[in-house]
Amino acid sequence: MNGSEPEPSAEDATRRTYLAQERTLLAWWRSGLAAFAVAVGIGRLVPSLLGVAAPPFVTLGLGFGLLGLAFVVVGARRDRVVHRRLSTGGFEPLNGRVVWAISAVLLLLGGATMVLLITES
Repeated sequence: MNGSEPEPSAEDATRRTYLAQERTLLAWWRSGLAAFAVAVGIGRLVPSLLGVAAPPFVTLGLGFGLLGLAFVVVGARRDRVVHRRLSTGGFEPLNGRVVWAISAVLLLLGGATMVLLITES
């Protein structure tokens, strides 16, 4: 740093940490919104575009909608937990079970989407 710039304070680091947590919450929300968009696309648009029976696609769309709800709920809960920990100078890692659960649901929904698109087109 040159002589004209002040040294960053601990308060600046804390502020950056809280702002990073806010960006993380927004990422959870964006993931939820993306899942909602996929739910509408698969549940409503794909059957009409392909001219196929809607029920399996609606079911799959509901799965993506539930995933979107999970992203919003997990993100909000995570934000609260991390905010509480940061205020005491601690850190709270994301629960590995949550990571595996979301990964499993994404794999299941992604696989089901591919199977439906292949078999119904």
